[in-house]
Amino acid sequence: MKNKALLSVLRLFGWFPLSVGRLLGRALGRAIYFMDLGPAAVSRINLRLCYPQMPAQELESLCKNRMLQLGQAFFETPRVWSKSSAWLESKIVAVEGLEVFQAAMADSRGTILIVPHQGNWEVVGLWVSPRSKMTSLYEPPKIPEVGAWIKSSREQSGATLVPTDGRGVAALIKALKRGETTAILPDQQPEESGGIYAPFMGVQARTMTLLTNLIGRSGCQALFCSAIRQPGGWSLHFRTAEEQLYSEDKATAISALNAGVEKMVELAPEQYQWEYKRFRAQPDGSDFYAQRL
Repeated sequence: MKNKALLSVLRLFGWFPLSVGRLLGRALGRAIYFMDLGPAAVSRINLRLCYPQMPAQELESLCKNRMLQLGQAFFETPRVWSKSSAWLESKIVAVEGLEVFQAAMADSRGTILIVPHQGNWEVVGLWVSPRSKMTSLYEPPKIPEVGAWIKSSREQSGATLVPTDGRGVAALIKALKRGETTAILPDQQPEESGGIYAPFMGVQARTMTLLTNLIGRSGCQALFCSAIRQPGGWSLHFRTAEEQLYSEDKATAISALNAGVEKMVELAPEQYQWEYKRFRAQPDGSDFYAQRL
């Protein structure tokens, strides 16, 4: 019953016009910030780690703005899941690097879109899938009813979803070899066996090797992409990856991956997912999140 009630609430949010959802989201974000709830506390820790030279007042302002963005994402995403591709098209206010994206789609190689947790990453896949055959890994959330809704939304736009296991990865490699497109969120902490340490914003972060392994095994190309929240919708940003990302040396490739994510963060630092405990695993076993800073 609780799961169905939550799904009903999210579907209700999907009826709110984008402007209304964002207004409510900003109110939610202010409450999270002023009550100093978990997302604000973790964001403050991450921001101090990543911007050690930033004045305290400026950092605190960035933390507050992040919470406003987080609240907007919470309310607007059900709207994105609920609407058609035509509606989404009408909300894309600009596309930076469109020629980069079009050149990649015209290339016979498959393409990995490297999509950091920034802005609204759901928008990227829903915009791209009508333009390119798309196969992506999908790990359902813990609430099955919500997972079914998300899966239906992504598949309705033309994407094929495969599980996050060995069979799914094999299917992804085959799809890339066929010249298809996929999207990978590169800044989640993997299990120890699935990552190596590399600097991110000057801090050691266990970083996934899946993405560079896919490039090596499929011979595909990679683009960085973000959907940045703008008045009235989102702007899409496509950027080519540095050559080092294709290096056979794992440390070089992973460092290039993190460097590419850093450049995307610079587009709108307040829209990056600072509330995620990105640095919870450290080579020396230290815990930045053991206590609030």
